[in-house]
Amino acid sequence: MLQPITYRQLIADCEAETRRYVTLEREGAVATVRMDNPTRLNSLTPALCWQLHQTLRGLADDPAVRVIILTGADPAFCAGGDLELIARGEPTIKEGAEGTAEIWRWIRRQFGGVARLLTQTDKYCIAAVNGPAGVGLSFAFACDHLIGSERAELVLAFGRIGLVPEVGCNWQLTRRLGYHQAMELFIAGERLDAARALQLGLLNRVVPHAQLLEQARQWAARVCAVPENVVEMTKAQMRKAADLSWDQALTLEEFAEPNCFTTEAHRAAVRGLLAAGRR
Repeated sequence: MLQPITYRQLIADCEAETRRYVTLEREGAVATVRMDNPTRLNSLTPALCWQLHQTLRGLADDPAVRVIILTGADPAFCAGGDLELIARGEPTIKEGAEGTAEIWRWIRRQFGGVARLLTQTDKYCIAAVNGPAGVGLSFAFACDHLIGSERAELVLAFGRIGLVPEVGCNWQLTRRLGYHQAMELFIAGERLDAARALQLGLLNRVVPHAQLLEQARQWAARVCAVPENVVEMTKAQMRKAADLSWDQALTLEEFAEPNCFTTEAHRAAVRGLLAAGRR
C-alpha cells in the first residue's frame, strides 16, 4: 500500500540518487542542459526535476555563462509529468490540507522553481524543442527563444488528465494567443505539430531535426555578440513590459539607457559608426 510522502522525503530521495538524469555541456559562455531519461521521454520524475533545478541554479549564479540552451534527449523534449509520482501523491492528498501542502511545496519549489529561474535569471535562455513537450512545455515557454525541430510537438492535454494548464502556461498562452484561442486549444487537448506551433507563434523557428542544436548554438552566438549588459537589461525590461503601462515601461527604459552610455561597448560602437561616416 502506498504511504503518504513529504516534500522533505522527496528531496532526500533526490539527493541520494546517483544516476544523472540531466547532463551539462559547456562551450565558452554557452551552456547546454539536456534532460536525459529517454526511455521515459524525459518525464518530470522527482530526480530529473530536482537535478534540472539544481543545474540551472548553478548556471544562473555563474558569471561566465551568458546563454543557457535547454533540450531533451531524443526522442522527446519533456513529454509529461511523472505518473508514478502522481499515484504516490494520492494517499498524501487524502490526508487533507496538510497533505495537499506537501504536494504544493513540490509543485511550487521544483516545477515552479525551474520556470521561475528560467524567466528571472539574467541569462538568455533558448529552448531547443526536439520532440514532444507536455508539462515540459512550461519550461520551453519560460525561455527567451524557442527553436523547434520538425519533430517538435506541443502537447496541450492538461484537461484530459483532469488538470488545468500549469507552471505559467495560462499566462503564456493567453498572452501569445489571446483568451479565446488559448481556451479552444485547452478544450481540444491538441497536439500541435511544429508547423502549426510556428503558425500560431508558439515557436520562433522550426529547423531540420539534425540541425536543431547547431541552430540553437548559432543563435546563442548572436546573443553573445550583443553586449552582455544590454541583453541582461533588455530581458529584465521586456519580461515586465507586458504588465506595465506605457509610461511605466518608458520610465524603466529611461533609467537603463544612461547606464548603457557608460559602457565601452557602446562608446566603441559609436566611434565605429563615426569612423564609417555615419551620423
